[in-house]
Amino acid sequence: MHESPSKLPPSKTSTVYRGKVIVGITGVGYGLHLDNPRSDAPLGAVVGVAGRYGRPGFLAAFDAETGKRVWQFDTVPAQGWEGEFRSTTPDGEKLQRDIKGEKAAFPNYADAWQFGGGSAWTTPAIDNERGLLFFGTGNPSPQMDDVSRPGDNLYTVSLVALDAATGKLRWHYQQVPHDLWGYDVASPPMLFDLAIGGRKIPAVGQAAKTGWFFVHDRLSGNLLHKSEPFVPQQNLFMRPTTGGVRIHPGAVGGVNWSPAAYDPKAQRAFVAALHMPMRYTVHKAPASADKPALRYSAFEPTDEPRWGLLSAIDQRGKIVWQHKTVQPLIGGVLATAGGLIFTGEGDGRGGRFDAFDAASGKLLWHYQAEAGVNAPPITYEVDGVQYVAVAAGGNSLFGYKQGDSLLVFALP
Repeated sequence: MHESPSKLPPSKTSTVYRGKVIVGITGVGYGLHLDNPRSDAPLGAVVGVAGRYGRPGFLAAFDAETGKRVWQFDTVPAQGWEGEFRSTTPDGEKLQRDIKGEKAAFPNYADAWQFGGGSAWTTPAIDNERGLLFFGTGNPSPQMDDVSRPGDNLYTVSLVALDAATGKLRWHYQQVPHDLWGYDVASPPMLFDLAIGGRKIPAVGQAAKTGWFFVHDRLSGNLLHKSEPFVPQQNLFMRPTTGGVRIHPGAVGGVNWSPAAYDPKAQRAFVAALHMPMRYTVHKAPASADKPALRYSAFEPTDEPRWGLLSAIDQRGKIVWQHKTVQPLIGGVLATAGGLIFTGEGDGRGGRFDAFDAASGKLLWHYQAEAGVNAPPITYEVDGVQYVAVAAGGNSLFGYKQGDSLLVFALP
């Protein structure tokens, strides 16, 4: 069993920018990840327990020479964290919320921001020309169970833009207000220029757990478009029931931590995602003489087929092609100027590293690895030779065989 957040680990990576080391923390969205008794199986369940648990997350910049903190952005603010009590997502998807009940409960939970959550999972993207920093935030705390946190729970489950020099908020886009489903903005944002009506617009894109690829104007945060769903969707934003409701994507995505890639020449994004239906239930036990009342919610994978989907998405948000894999995709995508797409996967023998034609999605080559290839690939050049490298370390949460190899290939 994995529990958070008794410790506050740093985010997976940090960024050094203009003399500052920028890093955030994870583990602030209180909840439980229950291991599956089988080592080769995915996680057993994701559990949220009602109560005053957790703390607010943050992203902070430190002077690289002295270590002095230069600025800090709190992912859940002390003032205004309740937001507007939205009944829909900003792009119009209806949320199952009891707005009247939340507003009535708000005076009793005015301190909920102190337990607010909002982990900073991955590396920020920085627009050096404009001095802007973009990063995604995690779920509110406690995760999934909302009794003790009325309101929108700003700025959780959001794509956030900051002034990189000062840490001041420029804009935010909360993909899921008052998140109940673990829909963290976990995949790193990426920057590119989008051609619209003969104009070149500086854009930022983010592949979401909900199964859409969101594209925003980098300066204003305005939503330019969201893509067609790149995974099957059913019962998104449904509240849990005692009997359980079948939902996909669930708490694992969609796209989880996997970075997407972008080909500026073809103006296409490439997304590695997964289809894993889950059952969402709520459990309540009344108080007794020796035990307090207990309420918790749980996401558990259903016993049905699951798979991965590699998708190519054009500049209008249309899906150009998809490649289905036997197992869910978790790791990341690399696009090269030579028209190749690389991604890894886990399978029964260990893992595979695949190369696809970027234009058609045709599988061109693969390498069988001894462990799951569940990390983002990179490319670099030495003495005129281009190399592609990827870690084959597996992933215990998804039941992929673990290892400790670094695979490096030379391109002709």
